[in-house]
Amino acid sequence: MKRIGIIGVGEIGRAIVTGLRDGDDTSPEVFLSPRGARTAAELSARYEGVQVCADNQEVVDRSEVVLIAVRRQDLPEALTDLRVDDDTIVVNVMAGITHDELRRILATDAPLIRAIPLPSVRERRSVTVTYPTHPAVDPLFERLGGVLPVADEAAFDVFSALTGTLTTHYSYLATLTSWAADQGIASEDADRYIRGLFQGVGRALSDETRSLHQLAADHETPNGNNEHIRTTWFGPANSAALHKALDGLLSDLGRPPA
Repeated sequence: MKRIGIIGVGEIGRAIVTGLRDGDDTSPEVFLSPRGARTAAELSARYEGVQVCADNQEVVDRSEVVLIAVRRQDLPEALTDLRVDDDTIVVNVMAGITHDELRRILATDAPLIRAIPLPSVRERRSVTVTYPTHPAVDPLFERLGGVLPVADEAAFDVFSALTGTLTTHYSYLATLTSWAADQGIASEDADRYIRGLFQGVGRALSDETRSLHQLAADHETPNGNNEHIRTTWFGPANSAALHKALDGLLSDLGRPPA
């Protein structure tokens, strides 16, 4: 693949370009839409082979693979009247936008692939879920950290729901720092300590020889501090509440378009 287009250059678009271009002389040419003009201009100035197009139609016309990463409310303005040839590959990285909905908007028979790239693709450390598998798209995400093709759109929605827990994790960490500050610890000290503590946890996740349950057990001693918080706070009731929240999100993701 030699030419990739991105329509909607926000956080994910920036991360994909960075992951493709940093330290890699064999990267494809990248064509960016003028949406997110400041980010697009910055990426074009930083990387050779990254160009900002005059409009979205030029992005499509110059690309073999087009990634669409606009917000739902911007879909009509960004995609209406866009002409997409049947031999162009379209990758939909928009949460909650199904194949059927996107095909109706684009009015094309081009192959459509859904994907869930996360911001860490900029460092080539994120496994990207795709549906369906595609011989041109899967290698693209493999070079960005790994690819996980799934069998159907229902399975894809399960993984999409899991991504909905990301900011909850950050809020959990922020709550820990706030609690420490309430106990008289300087906020900057609490913030520094929590970041270091959970960066270490993140590194432990790279050990795929141990299950997540095993990792939890390995970090816990009987009657210790970790066991105390897990059993008194994250007990069966909180676990059930999390399951219920995920069930609700999955139902929302699978609902038919309005």
